[in-house]
Amino acid sequence: MSSRIVEIPQDVSVEIDGLKVKVKGPLGELYKDFSHATGQLTIRNIGGKVAVEVVGKSRRNKLALVGTIAAHIRNMMVGVTKGFTYRLKIVYAHFPMSVKVKGDYVVIENFIGERAPRYAKIVGNVKVKIEQDDVVVKGIDIEEVGQTVANIENATRVVSRDPRIFLDGIFTYHREVGM
Repeated sequence: MSSRIVEIPQDVSVEIDGLKVKVKGPLGELYKDFSHATGQLTIRNIGGKVAVEVVGKSRRNKLALVGTIAAHIRNMMVGVTKGFTYRLKIVYAHFPMSVKVKGDYVVIENFIGERAPRYAKIVGNVKVKIEQDDVVVKGIDIEEVGQTVANIENATRVVSRDPRIFLDGIFTYHREVGM
């Protein structure tokens, strides 16, 4: 049997229902379902700690699963207490691009002189703010924040041009815990 223990911070409450975990904190609440690991894994609340255990013969893939799920739960706790912030830089050399937030999309206009705007989806409950040449992405779920950042970077990927000359795009330059 192999296990990982995750400490629960004081201002966080954790509810466990089988393999479903709900974490509540001062910034909000997150819910994740780990039922894809049925039959291999147990998650228990042991007085101020969460134990992620695998029952049976310890194999390498089961140990990896325990570590991965413990890391997910740890990231949920960090998210509801501090949150996550990513900063992206708007870089252009040829054509000045404009970036705006409209609804649940980031709209990038005049990218490398293109007439049609490019769109990047904002995933979940993530806040995106444009500050001069920076795009600031904030949220409590690290997966939603990371996917939103990936969507923005992917929307400005340079295709079929020499990337050494066309260095335009929106790139991540700073990640931090805290909002």
